[in-house]
Amino acid sequence: MGADMSNNNNPPPTSHAKDLFASPALSLSLAGIFRHAGVAAADEAATSVEEGEEGSGGAAERLEEISSENSGPTRSRSEDDFEGGEAEPEDDDDAHGDNKNKKTKKKRKKYHRHTADQIREMEALFKESPHPDEKQRQQLSKQLGLAPRQVKFWFQNRRTQIKAIQERHENSLLKSEIEKLKEKNKSLRETINKACCPNCGVPTTSRDGVMPTEEQQLRIENAKLKAEVEKLRAALGKYAPGSTSPSCSSGHDQENRSSLDFYTGIFGLDKSRIMDIVNQAMEELIKMATVGEPLWLRSFETGREILNYDEYVKEFAVENSSSSGKPKRSIEASRDTAVVFVDLPSLVQSFLDVNQWKEMFPCLISKAATVDVICNGEGLSRNGAVQLMFAELQMLTPMVPTREVYFVRFCKQLSAEQWAIVDVSIDKVEDNIDASLVKCRKRPSGCIIEDKSNGHCKVIWVEHSECQKSAVHSMYRTIVNSGLAFGARHWIATLQLQCERLVFFMATNVPMKDSTGVATLAGRKSILKLAQRMTWSFCHAIGASSIHAWTKVTSKTGEDIRISSRKNLNDPGEPLGLILCAVCSVWLPVSPNVLFDFLRDENRRTEWDIMSSGGTVQSIANLAKGQDRGNAVAIQTIKLKENSVWILQDSCTNLYESMVAYACVDITGIQSVMTGCDSSNLAILPSGFSIIPDGLESRPLVISSRQEEKNTEGGSLFTMAFQILTNASPTAKLTLESVDSVNTLVSCTLRNIRTSLQCEDG
Repeated sequence: MGADMSNNNNPPPTSHAKDLFASPALSLSLAGIFRHAGVAAADEAATSVEEGEEGSGGAAERLEEISSENSGPTRSRSEDDFEGGEAEPEDDDDAHGDNKNKKTKKKRKKYHRHTADQIREMEALFKESPHPDEKQRQQLSKQLGLAPRQVKFWFQNRRTQIKAIQERHENSLLKSEIEKLKEKNKSLRETINKACCPNCGVPTTSRDGVMPTEEQQLRIENAKLKAEVEKLRAALGKYAPGSTSPSCSSGHDQENRSSLDFYTGIFGLDKSRIMDIVNQAMEELIKMATVGEPLWLRSFETGREILNYDEYVKEFAVENSSSSGKPKRSIEASRDTAVVFVDLPSLVQSFLDVNQWKEMFPCLISKAATVDVICNGEGLSRNGAVQLMFAELQMLTPMVPTREVYFVRFCKQLSAEQWAIVDVSIDKVEDNIDASLVKCRKRPSGCIIEDKSNGHCKVIWVEHSECQKSAVHSMYRTIVNSGLAFGARHWIATLQLQCERLVFFMATNVPMKDSTGVATLAGRKSILKLAQRMTWSFCHAIGASSIHAWTKVTSKTGEDIRISSRKNLNDPGEPLGLILCAVCSVWLPVSPNVLFDFLRDENRRTEWDIMSSGGTVQSIANLAKGQDRGNAVAIQTIKLKENSVWILQDSCTNLYESMVAYACVDITGIQSVMTGCDSSNLAILPSGFSIIPDGLESRPLVISSRQEEKNTEGGSLFTMAFQILTNASPTAKLTLESVDSVNTLVSCTLRNIRTSLQCEDG
């Protein structure tokens, strides 16, 4: 059943980047983030990124620029436009439209029409630079015999025209996609409603207490289609996410009701029983999140909080799982607290929407779906919402098995400033789905979210699960068995990073020193959105999810390499054809920070990147997306003898994990994205690296008088992944030559990294 969600793993990455947290609080000044810069903050704010065609489009841009040239606050635009006996229309084609009423009220003026030569010259400059500076406008005005203001208005109007054409085209494409999804959704609903017993022909949808397997799959597919439709509606701006559309009017209310309106109970459990379970789980979560000793004890070695399991069993009267006849399971419990830069309603919404939740944690969640909605909740905030969910949890390596888990999520408002989200597995549900899949189950886990004003929230995260012991590679055994791999620190560090990324995406006054190489805010947003899609794709490609079939081969240096292939038939975001992915995970005796800084430094790229060998690397743009300087998006060019190659690189780091994803990009395409054009159809195939601590943080320090022999950072678990297009034909088959080529690429890159970091014998 888990494989049915495979197509839900790749939602259009651009659909939520702006919608996810479109809150006024997120557009607040970044002065709070950069307050440590001291006096320099004022200078940085003064040199903020110019906003291009964003917001209200060219109209807003015209008003802003014109007002800066007015001689006084009461001077009207019409007075400026009619200086010198000429009027400058908003658009060459609209000279007889908008100003018609003005002509009747004022003395008739002679309008200036540009000649064909003038238009041709301005079009030529527009292709090179849509935003000419003052010097370019002055030079062009002298050359063409026009006033500088006429040149300025022509460029403004031209930019507005192009943007309007692009928006109309995008809207038409989205509308057609919505219609296709509506038809698929409708056919699935009809299939469910007409489901009959193959033997007797009696409808099963209203009488069976247990849902057939085929119907479970159809409901999951239905949920995915509904989510896609909602995302497209939100992108069009006609319906808010989660709102009722015309197709879901009162005449079709029955189709939108929960399955509990048609069934006596979910998998044999009635609604009241489920509500009792989630309310009890909510009480346990609140205690687990707020109570200190003796329930939680702090480790002197690591500083982490450790659950006192004997006290837990005494407090919550938990049954001993070993006596129930089930396979022995290991218990993992952790708790962590952090402040995240996001407003409370937006953060709660990201847990209620499965697509937003999955996109918030791309390195942790490979698949997710809402199987059933048990209770929609009250009001717009959906207080009291309960839904049955499925998730496949992963690490960024194929060497650690994924964890598939079914659970019920309950969201409840505790007070005006506080919400709680609890996830808990229900035995009856699991037993009826597929016992072979239920190797991991959630005890009451989740988070308490408290609004701290100014767009910040305090989050207390509790992660508590029991899993069947499975075979894990010895290299990852420590970090998995200690609970670090899927623990609270990992979840909350990822949440902090994603919220910070969205704040920088929405901000309008990022200091220039943190946004070099891109002239407009529109261009900055397009580049950040493209980089986010690239990182999501990278995370999706290298995990041990069931959607990948990994084959193990041995590298030329002795390491194990996992290889898988896939075919891209119609996704414009990736190259079409046969794609080969090779992943290798090793341990390096280098601290994660040193390794991360080495890999993201363009000045040292030639030391490990085979493609850049013999060339020079130069940074074209660098865009900050977080407070840490390691959280940035860079555009680099590699100048070789014959040509130049452009690289888009996205680097991310938090307390748990660091990542560098990069991809070669089409030069013309990335240049258009830098000006603010849509990046969704730019094909990219990311490769990159994942770095996490080796989990040996609890080892004792070596007692020595020599300072340099004291090491508390340990080594790094290092995963490198390369994706290459082996054949542009989707019908092609994988060849031994392609496998050998990627084997050589992995081996040489790993050898170069070890040599540069002086750990050849590691």
